[in-house]
Amino acid sequence: MKEKEFITIPQLARLLGISRIAVYRKVKKGEIGATRIGRNYAIPKERLEDILGKTLKETAKKEIDKAVKKTVLEYGEALRRLADE
Repeated sequence: MKEKEFITIPQLARLLGISRIAVYRKVKKGEIGATRIGRNYAIPKERLEDILGKTLKETAKKEIDKAVKKTVLEYGEALRRLADE
């Protein structure tokens, strides 16, 4: 296991702009996947984009597409008029 493959909770807290305690809570709730190494947690760098919200999962993409289609269906005419202004 290489040192560079993981980041620590304090490092992630700085990236997210939240406290270490908030990150620990998210890890304990399972919102952030982390590996326990001794008494410490390490977050795999490969998960970083998901945590930072830079990638969307397929289910999230489908949900967004569905919402956009519903909005266009219900408010299409109003949206077109707004675009003309």
